[in-house]
Amino acid sequence: MKIFKNQWSNIIIIVIILAMIIPQTRKPIQIFVNKLISFAPAVNDEDDRIAIADYNWILESNRGQRTEFSEFRNEVIIVNFWATWCAPCIAEMPSFQDLYMDYEGKVKFLFVSGEQHQTVENFMKRKRFDLPAYKMLTRAPEPMDGRTLPTTYVIAKDGSIVVDKVGAADWNSDSFRNTLDELIAE
Repeated sequence: MKIFKNQWSNIIIIVIILAMIIPQTRKPIQIFVNKLISFAPAVNDEDDRIAIADYNWILESNRGQRTEFSEFRNEVIIVNFWATWCAPCIAEMPSFQDLYMDYEGKVKFLFVSGEQHQTVENFMKRKRFDLPAYKMLTRAPEPMDGRTLPTTYVIAKDGSIVVDKVGAADWNSDSFRNTLDELIAE
C-alpha cells in the first residue's frame, strides 16, 4: 500500500514538471502563481523618497502620438514598465485595469513597453484592457529604470517617487487606493 502512495506522488511531481516545461502550460501557471503571491506594494518612507531628476522624457502612444513626460508635472503618475511576454506583468494587469477604471482622470497612467505598437495593441484587445500604452522614444529620467519587468513607479505631484516596485503587485488593494487618494489630495 505504501508503494502505491509513493507512485501517485511521483506521478503528480512528473505531471507538474511536464506542465512547467511545456510552453503552452508554463505561462498560465506562472501567471496564476504570480497572482497568488502578489500583495499591495510598499510605500517608501518620506525620508527615503527620491525625486525625478528631470521630466525630459519623450514617449509615443500606441496611436502614434508623441507625448512629453513634462506634460504630467504636478500630477500623480503611475509608470509601469512591462511586456506582453512577461508572466508577472500579465498577472498584475487586471488589478491595474480595475484601478485605471476608477482613477482615470485623477492619476496619469503610463504603461511603457519596448515592444512594437501592434504587438501591444493586439495584446490589449485580446485581454480586453484599455490601459494607455506607450513606447519610449528617449531614455527614462533618473532614477527610473525599467530593465527588470515589471517595474512600477508611483510619482507624487512634487516629483518624488512614493512607490518603486519591482515584480508583480496587487495594485487594486484598499491600502494602495488609500495611498493614491492621499497623493491626489496633496
